[in-house]
Amino acid sequence: QVQLVETGGGLVQAGGSLRLSCAASGRSVSNSAVGWFRQAPGKEHEFVATISRGGTFARVADSVMARFTISRDNAKNTAYLQLNNLKPEDTAVYYCAASSKIGSVSRREYDYWGQGTQVTVSS
Repeated sequence: QVQLVETGGGLVQAGGSLRLSCAASGRSVSNSAVGWFRQAPGKEHEFVATISRGGTFARVADSVMARFTISRDNAKNTAYLQLNNLKPEDTAVYYCAASSKIGSVSRREYDYWGQGTQVTVSS
């Protein structure tokens, strides 16, 4: 069993930055791909980014590719999502999740989920 906890969300002005962290416990996620999704009010979950076990492969949604970066530190059992040049439309709850599949953009292929962290971007 894996427990994932996201931290780092908050309120930021447009153009600002945040770094979200996803800390794993209970079992190492070094053998799992880690993904980030977000859900804005009234909308479906949206794929944001995913990174492979060793960090050698990463995939970022086209809509945020120029502004968001995913990374991981397996020694710390933690993954990160760097959010730069934030826009009001980035406002959402951001979730991290673990999957046995590399590069998946489908939330159905992620087995473990965190509780989410709120990101609010003011204009």
